[in-house]
Amino acid sequence: MLAAMPGHATNATTRAPSGLRDPQDHRLLRQHEVVASPHSGLTYRVGQLLGQGGFGQVYLAARLGRSTSVPATVCIKVSPHINGWLREAYFGQLLGDHPRAIQVFDTFPLLNKSGRTLYALVLEYASEGDLSAFLGRSGRKWSETTVRREIAGILQVLGKLHRGQLLHRDLTPLNVFVCQGRRLKLGDFGIVRSQTDHRGITVHTLNPHMAPSDIVDGAAPKWQARDDVYQVGQLIGMLVKGSAHARVRKHEVREFDCSDHLKEVIYRCIAERSKRYESAAELIEALSNPPAELKVGQIRSLRGVHLTFTGILSVKRDVAAKAARKAGAKVHSGPSVRTSVVVRGKPNKLQAAGRDAGRKLMEIKRLREKGHRIVLLNESQFWRLAGGVPRRS
Repeated sequence: MLAAMPGHATNATTRAPSGLRDPQDHRLLRQHEVVASPHSGLTYRVGQLLGQGGFGQVYLAARLGRSTSVPATVCIKVSPHINGWLREAYFGQLLGDHPRAIQVFDTFPLLNKSGRTLYALVLEYASEGDLSAFLGRSGRKWSETTVRREIAGILQVLGKLHRGQLLHRDLTPLNVFVCQGRRLKLGDFGIVRSQTDHRGITVHTLNPHMAPSDIVDGAAPKWQARDDVYQVGQLIGMLVKGSAHARVRKHEVREFDCSDHLKEVIYRCIAERSKRYESAAELIEALSNPPAELKVGQIRSLRGVHLTFTGILSVKRDVAAKAARKAGAKVHSGPSVRTSVVVRGKPNKLQAAGRDAGRKLMEIKRLREKGHRIVLLNESQFWRLAGGVPRRS
């Protein structure tokens, strides 16, 4: 599905194929041509070519005659491939009442003037084009309030798909469209697939520039809902940066001009697979409700606890670990499902996503969300339980 602003890039190149000098030579439809829908009885006058690619071609078009349901200005997407057309027509009906999905107004087959059978979709026209083109023109960062509101809208659509065991797999800035009032809408459901269980679906088609690296490298052969979440995290980061020129990298997040909470959300989305939010519903919850503050707790003894350290301690880490073991604790390099105690030193200024959002602290929060009981101790509490700070020799 595609709706775009004339003169700007869409999710495919607008270059003519090699060897064709006249762009008209490769058009599936001709400018000013009138096409008729036997389904709705409406006719449309074809305008300029907006974009093209493996999916087919998209044209600006004008509705002829009267209609109470189809706007005067629309886009017509035509493709010689029936399979993608059927999928997009289906999802157009499934999401037809959703205010954050690009609407499908009409669907019909047609014969072009060369006698070729094509399959047409009449789509909502996004006046500001796709998000990539919009950010490229403006170069402006979006406010956090606007980012949260607009991403929440996109997540509503994705959440409906995930509840139906459907995976989008193409949540890129080329398939998110900017409508009047900078209102974001999701389009292009051409590679949406159904999964029979939570293990995901085998990947055959993807956009390598916006897919997680483990999917691209083949380390994770099946696409899961958390991979859709990765792409949403990329979209959030791009809006905060004001640029969709390149994918967001984890090391960039700490410098973003937004709250630590939003930094943490972005980082969790684009982190390694096991640390991501597992679905659109989890991500919606995370955006709506900041994690509980990391407050220190109390324990009576270190004996038998599974312990890890984070932050900057007053002594070398191996000295603290030796003291913890002497007191009966089992020390681990990082938090896991076995962790029961975390000793927190002073925060590192270079933490991944803010004061309370170093990698270990984010993992502690994630484990707590899953129901694991983890007690946080400060360094003073730890040394009282460990018998005091060792004297320097």
